[in-house]
This record gives sequence, C-alpha cells and structure tokens, in this order.
Amino acid sequence: MNISSIIPVQTILTRSIRCAVREQGLEVLVDKLERIVPDISQQYSLFEVKEGYLKAKVRAMHAFQMSLLDKAMRNFQDSAVIVDIGDSAGTHIQYIKGLYSQKVKVRSMSVNLDEKAVARIKAKGLDAVCAKAENLENYDIKADIFLCFETLEHLMDPCNFLRSLSLGTKAEYLIVTVPYLANSRVGLHHIRHCAQSDVYAENTHIFELSPNDWKLLILHSGWRIKTENIYLQYPQRGLLRVTRPYWRKSDYEGFYGLVLSRDSSWSSKYKDW
Repeated sequence: MNISSIIPVQTILTRSIRCAVREQGLEVLVDKLERIVPDISQQYSLFEVKEGYLKAKVRAMHAFQMSLLDKAMRNFQDSAVIVDIGDSAGTHIQYIKGLYSQKVKVRSMSVNLDEKAVARIKAKGLDAVCAKAENLENYDIKADIFLCFETLEHLMDPCNFLRSLSLGTKAEYLIVTVPYLANSRVGLHHIRHCAQSDVYAENTHIFELSPNDWKLLILHSGWRIKTENIYLQYPQRGLLRVTRPYWRKSDYEGFYGLVLSRDSSWSSKYKDW
C-alpha cells in the first residue's frame, strides 16, 4: 500500500523536512529564527507562505543559509556591512540583526529587481535599492559580505555577475546558495512544458547546475571556496529517507551552499581578448 494514500503528501514532506533539520543540526537555529521573525507569510511576491509545509520548507532553508553566514560573521568583531542580492522581504537582514546586533554593528542594503519586494523591505525600515543583480556596478554599494541566496540560478549570465563582484568590490565574503542537483541541467521549465504565460526572473531558473559545475564557474569567476555544504530536505536515516525520490522528481533534494572569498588565481588565467 502506498503511504501517500493514507497520509497527505504535504504532511509526509513536512515530517521529512523536520527530521532532516534535526539530523543536520539546524533545529536550534530554526527555533531562533522563528522567534526573531515569527511571520514569513509575505516572503515572496508571487505567493504567500501560509500553510505548514511551506513554512517548514522555507524556514529550514533559511536556517541553512544563516548557518553559512555564521562562518563568515565569526571574523567580524565590531561592524559588518551586509548586502543581500535578490532579497525578497528583508527577512534575512532581520535574522542577522537579531542574531548578531549585540556583538556586531550591522549595516545592510538589500537589492531586488522587483519593486514590490523593495517596498516590503523598506516598510520594515531597512535600506533597499531596486536594481538588477547584474547592474550593481552602477551603484556605489560597498559590502563586507554579499549574500546571494537562491539567485544565481535565475541569472542570464551568472559567470559575469560573479566576476563583476570579484573585480569591482572589496567584499571579504560572498555567501551563495543554489538548489542542489546531482546532475546539471538547463532549467527554463516554462519552455520545456510549452507554457504560454509570461514568466519573470523571480520564478524562472535558467541554469541548474551540480555542485561540481558551480565550483568550476565560481573558481573561473574570481572566487575561492572557503567552505561548502549541502542541506538535504529528507533524512538519510529512518523511514522518511524513502522521500528522496519524491524530492528529486517534484522539487529539489536540497540546497548547496558556499562561503567564498575573492581570489583571482584561476580567473586571471582567462585572457578575454
């Protein structure tokens, strides 16, 4: 008998996420983030994060992202300027201020192409600019840390974007997360399925690469990998590990994250003449 015929699929997936969070040591951080920002229903422009499954999914992803940031924040004792590229609601900046404001003076700037997202961020009293991620060189934005969560896969040219941040800024760290896939593919799912409705950068993945391929692009674009990790949306032990094929087919197995520092060792070898 198929377990999904007894228990709703979203209930199973929610349990999968919660087990995965415990197994990967993110449970305490999830609780902290929930206290800092209790309501994440307006996290995105195109849909609300309302029901239990979506809340669990998004909050777990946020905890993974904040765990990566923590590795960089340990190196800042007095102040840090953090720029969140692709920020949709200011939530991560709220997390950061809640987690670190007693130790470090945090100044922030959020960047998004969507005017609604920028308005949401500014309504929280945070600084934001409406701009394409690829056009940041047109703005005088100085950062110690750039955040780039679930953004690279939406860009037309992630390689030149990464290169522009490496060459055009003095940031000490760039923190990246992307969907985790074992094998690379081109996204563009609206074309695959012959969908006739308009799509937008926020809901369109172009490149969905494996960790090995992302690493090659990152090294080529002027960055060095300080640390990397994979967060899985299912546990690797126990009964709920059987959800892995479902995640792989219907969503993503998880997310791949990296903490990067600028390094031209490989990018300088590419002569673009």
